[in-house]
Amino acid sequence: MITLAVETSCDETALALYDSEEGVIGDVLLSQAKVHSPFGGVVPELSAREHTRNLLPLFDLLLKKTSFDIKEVDFVSFTLTPGLILSLVVGVSFAKAIAYTFNKPLVPVHHLEGHIYSVFLEGKVEYPFVALIVSGGHTDLYLVEDFGRYRFLGGTLDDAVGESYDKVAKMLGLGYPGGPIIDRLAGEGKPLYKLPRPMLDKEDLNMSFSGLKTAVMNLLRREKEVKEEDVSASFQEAVVDILVSKSVRALRETGVRRLVVVGGVSANSRLREEFQRVSEEEGFELHIPPLRLSTDNALMIAYAGMERFRRGVVAPQDINAEPNLPLEEFGKLWT
Repeated sequence: MITLAVETSCDETALALYDSEEGVIGDVLLSQAKVHSPFGGVVPELSAREHTRNLLPLFDLLLKKTSFDIKEVDFVSFTLTPGLILSLVVGVSFAKAIAYTFNKPLVPVHHLEGHIYSVFLEGKVEYPFVALIVSGGHTDLYLVEDFGRYRFLGGTLDDAVGESYDKVAKMLGLGYPGGPIIDRLAGEGKPLYKLPRPMLDKEDLNMSFSGLKTAVMNLLRREKEVKEEDVSASFQEAVVDILVSKSVRALRETGVRRLVVVGGVSANSRLREEFQRVSEEEGFELHIPPLRLSTDNALMIAYAGMERFRRGVVAPQDINAEPNLPLEEFGKLWT
């Protein structure tokens, strides 16, 4: 089976062709980072406009790059939820148009489910496992019992971790997106400043990053001269402590010995380094996708879509994008 996958949940426009037997046929992705950089974050209206502008040229590029006949596609998979509603609408409309034109079934995919199964593109992981999803819009812990069977364990009560990176980078005048910049600068600095680890002393698995962000802002107001490398290192160390500690607690509470870490922030070098160290110390399996599959992409949507299609999931042509459908609810609705 072959699927065309469409991903436009935020500010990456991505398409992919994936074969259930042969694997990746081809994929294309266009980042909007330069478009949103002057604003220090994603502007929803601009994001939707860029998706509208770029989807058809990217589609043509994908077909030329792979010499693939679109008529050979068995179905079209697409990100239905969650995300920026205007961006989602563009992608869903495009997927519906392709499916209608070539008389192909439509298969909806949850964006977070796509992230979880990005690791499966490199090799399957046995069930059950705990998934930590860390990105610009999400910071969540799930128990994954099987495909489509997800139990929410805990997550951020305010800012997503990737959003916090962007806001701290903006405070420091570093540019957008903040994650890669702070990661690079942190490697050149030292964690000299004492910053809080919100909710680390709480027994539940929820997290908070708003207070940490505020602590950085207060630090910058209080100190006349700071090295951005040291502030970056101090902030990043606090983030890593929170994410690693909560993930290890989730493993202990569930009794599961496999951890999957996905999403754009999983590309962070310090986070990967610390998770690797702790996994060896604690004796659990660690699975993190390669860098190119960590951020939003269409291959992860293709893989999850393939699994849904195998289970007979097909959506009607009048399906509409949904900005915030919980993963566990989606798993029950589309089975």
